Parts: sequence; structure tokens; C-alpha cells
Amino acid sequence: MALSGPQKTVMQTVSVVVLMGGMAWASVPLYDWFCRVTGFGGTPGQVSVGSDEVLDQTVKVRFDGSLNDGMPWEFKPVVREMEVRIGETGLAFYEAYNPTDKPVAGQASYNVTPYTAGPFFEKIDCFCFTEQVLAPGERVQMPVSFFVDPEMVDDRDGKFVHTITLSYTFYEIDLPEGYAALDQDSVTATN
Repeated sequence: MALSGPQKTVMQTVSVVVLMGGMAWASVPLYDWFCRVTGFGGTPGQVSVGSDEVLDQTVKVRFDGSLNDGMPWEFKPVVREMEVRIGETGLAFYEAYNPTDKPVAGQASYNVTPYTAGPFFEKIDCFCFTEQVLAPGERVQMPVSFFVDPEMVDDRDGKFVHTITLSYTFYEIDLPEGYAALDQDSVTATN
């Protein structure tokens, strides 16, 4: 059955709307994947083991922590900076505190600056890989282990990087199912 002019136009319009909706839905995960693979925008890589090569050259790593608007936690690096040899595995800690009377879940977004260091900054393990839930009044120290890839010293732009800043921003997320009952219990206890 052939479509008439107006029917064909409606079908084409609906197809374009569906296609654009699909592209919008897929854009965030595709962009995230692109940034992780290429280091674009200062996004560090994620690896399962440390470097097998450690150089005598060092790089200073600074740590920064902030909170998204409305996030009730306190959040900061335990140490503001450290110097590591390129290729050496570093271990740093961030401290988070929930001063509220209810459990709060959070997820950290992160990047490194300068952006040219992004492809060479590798995280082995990090609290930012999973969501975090803090009970009322809970204070925790969360680790991040990392290294700077020795290939940075041979990179056209990377070889000029002597200081890298690792930044995290925590934002509040919905409580996971198991914790939602705890939140409901704390509301019931206060009534």
C-alpha cells in the first residue's frame, strides 16, 4: 500500500523524532565512553594493575574535592598534594562525612587537569567507581590508587606536565533499595 503525500510526511516526521530521541538517549553513555577511552576533557583511564615501569622523573599530584549544590555531605582530600615518580602507584584518601540525621547516597564525578594529562592518568581503584552511602553521622576515608603512565614523558604535550590536579565532585543520588528502608525507619523514629 502506497502512502499519500500527507501520510508520507507524517511517517517521515515520526521517524525523525524517534531517531533524534534515540540519539539523545545514547549521547550521554557514548560521550562518557569516548572520554574514558581517549582521556578527552581530562577523564582519567581505568586499569586493573599498576605500571610495570617506574621512571626517576616525578610529577606533583594535587587533590581537590567539592560538592554539587544540595549535597549535604562534607567532602575533602586528606592530603592536598603528593609527589610521585612517573609509573609509581600512588595512594590517596578523601574524607566524607554525613552530618544529617538520615542516610545519604552519593556518586562522584571526576577529571584531571591539565586535560593533556587525562590520557596518562590511570586509576587502579577508586571510590568513584561505585555509589557511596553514608549513614547519619558517618565519617569515612575513601581510597584512590593511581599512577601516571610513563608514556607521558614522550608525548608532545604531556612531557611539559609537571603538576596534575585530580578533582572530584560528589552529587546526591537516590538511595539504593536496601537503604531506602533505613531512611524510612529514621523518618518513623523521629515521628
